[in-house]
Amino acid sequence: MAQYSRIEVATVMRETGMVPLFYHPDIDLGKKVLNACYQGGARLLEFTARGDFAFEAFSELNKYAINELPGMILGVGSITDAAAASLFLQMGANFVVTPSLREDIAIVCNRRKVLWSPGCGSLTEINRAEELGCEIIKLFPGATYGPGFVKAIRGPQPWTSIMPTGGVSTEEANLRAWFDAGVTCVGMGSKLISKELLAQQDFDKLEQLVRDTLALIQTLRS
Repeated sequence: MAQYSRIEVATVMRETGMVPLFYHPDIDLGKKVLNACYQGGARLLEFTARGDFAFEAFSELNKYAINELPGMILGVGSITDAAAASLFLQMGANFVVTPSLREDIAIVCNRRKVLWSPGCGSLTEINRAEELGCEIIKLFPGATYGPGFVKAIRGPQPWTSIMPTGGVSTEEANLRAWFDAGVTCVGMGSKLISKELLAQQDFDKLEQLVRDTLALIQTLRS
C-alpha cells in the first residue's frame, strides 16, 4: 500500500521540481543511489522497471526507503499495463509513470488514490489524461517536443501541470528553458545518474550533483 496519497506526491513534485529516474538490477547499488539522492535533498525517485525481475529490486528499495529514509517517496516508471501497475502497487509504489496514455492504468491507480503520470505528446492526449484525473502530465520524449511545446500548451491551459522527461539535463540553460516555459517539475535520468557515475560508484559526487541541481531549480523559479 502506498505511503503517500496522489495529492501529497504531486505537492512534493511541485515543491522540489525534480524527479530522478533510475534502474539497476543490483539492489545494493540501488540503495546507495537512493541514499545519495536523499542526502542530496531529493524526496522522490522513479524506479524505471525495465529489466527482468525488476519488481524484486523495487520491493527491496521501497522497504529500504520506508525504514531508513523518512520522507523519501519511491515510485515506479516504464509501466505499460494495468497488471504491472497492480503488482507494483501491492509493493507500495507511491506513484506510477507510464510511457504512453493508458486508461486501464488510470483506473487501477485512481481506485487506490495513487498518482499516475502518463506519457503524452499531444493536446488531445493531455486533455484526455486530465479528464481521467491526472495531476501531472509526463511530456515524453521531452527532447522531441521541447520547451516551446510546453509554453504553447500552457497558454490556453494554464492549469496543466507538465513534467518533461527525456531531453532534460543539469545544465543551467537547459533547466532555465524548461522552467521559463512553465513546467511543474522535470524528470531526469542518465543526465543526472550517469552510467559513468554508476561505474565509478562515486556516490558523493551524485549527492552533490543532486544538491546543486535542486538549488539551481529553486533559483530559476525565484
